[in-house]
Amino acid sequence: MKKTKIALGVAAVAAAANAIHAAAFKPKKETAEPIGNENVDVDSYRRHLSEAIKIKTISRTNPDDTDWSEFEKFHAFLDKTYPLIAEKLTKEVVPPANLIYKWAGKNPSLEGIALCAHQDVVPVTSGTENDWEHPAFEGFDDGEFIWGRGALDMKNHLVCVMEAVETLLAEGFEPERDVYLLFGDNEEVVASSQNGATSIMNVLKSRGVHLDAVLDEGGAMLPVNIKGVLNNKYLAGIGIAEKGYADIEITINAKGGHSSQPPKHTALGQMAEVIKDLEGHQFKAKFNDSMKSLLDNISRNMTYPVRLVTCNLPLLRPLLLEVCKLIPPAACMVRTTTGITMASGSPAANVLPQKASIIVNFRAMPGTSTADIVTHIKKVVRNKNIEVRVLNCKEASKFSPTDSRAFGIISKLAKSIEPNAIVAPFLVMGGTDACYYEPICENIYRYAPFKANTSLLLCTHGTNERIPVSTMGEALSFFKRYIRQASDI
Repeated sequence: MKKTKIALGVAAVAAAANAIHAAAFKPKKETAEPIGNENVDVDSYRRHLSEAIKIKTISRTNPDDTDWSEFEKFHAFLDKTYPLIAEKLTKEVVPPANLIYKWAGKNPSLEGIALCAHQDVVPVTSGTENDWEHPAFEGFDDGEFIWGRGALDMKNHLVCVMEAVETLLAEGFEPERDVYLLFGDNEEVVASSQNGATSIMNVLKSRGVHLDAVLDEGGAMLPVNIKGVLNNKYLAGIGIAEKGYADIEITINAKGGHSSQPPKHTALGQMAEVIKDLEGHQFKAKFNDSMKSLLDNISRNMTYPVRLVTCNLPLLRPLLLEVCKLIPPAACMVRTTTGITMASGSPAANVLPQKASIIVNFRAMPGTSTADIVTHIKKVVRNKNIEVRVLNCKEASKFSPTDSRAFGIISKLAKSIEPNAIVAPFLVMGGTDACYYEPICENIYRYAPFKANTSLLLCTHGTNERIPVSTMGEALSFFKRYIRQASDI
């Protein structure tokens, strides 16, 4: 009986301690000047974004298939629309159509900052043109949304940066540091051997330029409302790294012949076993530091009863990791992914394939190289007669620090837009131009200050891409304030 009382007493003390821990497990309080105090012209921004969408700057995998005259039109549009930028900033075209704008700072001894965006957009899938509520290249503004290809990816971002700089020039602002506007021409061509951002970076590197910070597209301001768990919050993710990319072809050669006399396993039959091996042996999952930080920030913002559990997050991570592995949108955040995307075999139904091939798309976690992926394939596939060939690849980026001056500025400005925002570093699943600037910058961040729900973000690269007009004023204010603060001493 005495032991039972002691046990109950210990349990009660532990429960009380956990309750106290949960009560104290809250986000850090930060104060930020409301973003709405900036002088912005949303009507101008809307009009100019609509005009920009009309210019079909579509990049193609083969550069010879790209209509570069559309990029020339876009450059002429920028020159005409932003006369103060044309007058006061130096502009350089890096072939075929990359742009470098330099706004010289008052103190050339300081490292400059760069704001990146890409001019190109993806094409509209053939046969889906009539599925759009408004034509993809009309830039229609219905008062609530601006519709069209590039409205979210990412002419909205590029035009917003230009609007912010033009307004700052009109106000007489002079940066202490050099401010670079770097606009690539083929970001949408994944892992291109002729990447535009690399060409821009090489020009800057050849001139001895080293940047204090780079800001590119990435996380947005996403509304999160889970009743009783996360009430009326926003999630502002600042990308501090991005996954790698690799398209790898796996081939099996066979004798072939007439389909009336098939072997036990044709080349395609053997390939089925290869696919089974690949999908059955996924890369090891783990929480990296950015994922731990993201989970910690979200957990601290949960309602008090839920925090009784989430304040013990380190103890729950093994279970949470197992859950993440079962959910594709979560699994991609904790491991290198394996996606079998294409297959080919015989040219006719009555011919045994002499060769069967698949293409596998891998999205690599930082720390996993393309060479590591090839090693993994050869290890887990039991058929040792396969041929493995890397078609395209881009290595995962490095992690940028979260204690830098630039990260702090972005974080505070995100809070200025939305005080209820959960601001946290995260790993970007897709690719951006930002990673190509690693040779000349250590502080590289991926954040777009636009409020958009998940359903809207799913329209990116799809039908009915559009941006809410309601988010444009805050985004303009963000970029004006970011340029002022990040270009300061």
